[in-house]
Amino acid sequence: MINMQATIERIREILDDELLSTQLSDELNVFHSADLADIFQELKPEERLECFNQIDEEKAAEMVEYLPPNLQVEILGDIDSEKAARIITKLPHDAAADVLGDMEEDETEAYLDSLPQKFSDEVRELMNYDENTAGGMMTPLFMRVTPDMTVKQVMDYIRKEAEEDNIDLYYVYVTDKQDHLLGVLSLRSLLTTSFQTQIREIMNADIVKLHIDDYRDAISDVFMKYQFDSLPVVDHYNHLRGIVTWDDAQDAVEEETTEEIYASSAISTGDIDEDEMLEGSLFTSIKARTPWLFVTLLGELVAVNVADCFGKTLQALPVIAIFMPLLTGLSGNIGTQSITLMVRGLSTGQLTMGAALKQILREGFIGLLIGSLFGILVTIVTWGWQHNVELGIIVGAAMAINMALAAIIGTLTPFVMKKINIDPAVASGPVIATVIDVLGLTVYFILATVFLVEIL
Repeated sequence: MINMQATIERIREILDDELLSTQLSDELNVFHSADLADIFQELKPEERLECFNQIDEEKAAEMVEYLPPNLQVEILGDIDSEKAARIITKLPHDAAADVLGDMEEDETEAYLDSLPQKFSDEVRELMNYDENTAGGMMTPLFMRVTPDMTVKQVMDYIRKEAEEDNIDLYYVYVTDKQDHLLGVLSLRSLLTTSFQTQIREIMNADIVKLHIDDYRDAISDVFMKYQFDSLPVVDHYNHLRGIVTWDDAQDAVEEETTEEIYASSAISTGDIDEDEMLEGSLFTSIKARTPWLFVTLLGELVAVNVADCFGKTLQALPVIAIFMPLLTGLSGNIGTQSITLMVRGLSTGQLTMGAALKQILREGFIGLLIGSLFGILVTIVTWGWQHNVELGIIVGAAMAINMALAAIIGTLTPFVMKKINIDPAVASGPVIATVIDVLGLTVYFILATVFLVEIL
């Protein structure tokens, strides 16, 4: 790990002193590309530009991959267009497609027209797919052989092609003359087999593969399950179109997790990037955060209406109002715990739709036990504080019932959302909060109203 503060100070010292300017290139090029990306995010725009021009183009291309989209576009837009085009050609195809996709349309077309024809055509094809699908994530650079080749022929072919095309060699894929995927070979199989052996004899025909329109959550699940370094991507006719590598799958997992976190906090990402929400215009942030807040507002207005319906109860015994935040707060927390467990379980595949009833009963029982424990504590505290055992019993009973209901609702909601093809994470914020508040206050006021005479 680098000392970020000391590094930034050192770079700025060099930038400010003309006598040290020749040292800037040496100072920057010793860092790993990922560390350079972190450093660049701490620099001012004019400092970034000056430093970027001092980095070797190979390392600059590697660093660009680690930068957030807004900085990728900023830096490539500030440097000479010919240099920018050279750097883009050094990026993996899927990364180049992502970078160009974040630019303005006319700027994207200008770069595509200036890039080498083969590279440009391959990137254009990737840009036709949704960037969150296997087609948008794949790279067309992979090793392809035919089943009638011998091990020696394949080894010679690999030596030639891997060096010329700069292919990251994970597996060798076997196709027929029409590019239908027939099998896959590991390097271990090639290295431990006689040179005269034909590929059809040692290839593995039991292939784990992705389809070109598979979405990133399905891709992440497959990688997590099988732990391969890369997976082939085929179209609807089983033609091999590219491969998705483990690092792209890891990025997909991170993006999926980020979106779930935002969704659970009632932030509608949609087509808005994380960087736009953190550093973009105020309008963008407001647009992302407002929609579900309106849903919450409507739900809480219902809760207010519930309290208004029991106005006579509040007038007769105003002290019950002071326990409302206690009940809604704890119920909301246990409901959030339940919904978090369910959303995560459904996301990772640990839970299935068939487990819904079992989980609802389990979480409801857990909620009742925890609620009873807290209910007893609240009863004792209320009794000692207000010197009213009946009030303590009502508050404690409401606590137990509300926490059990909250756990059940928190468990049920993700399964219902999944059933109707809505992201379960969306429900954890506004839905759980409003429903639990409404039901919780209703239960509390009904108990207080029914036993009001005894309390008085």
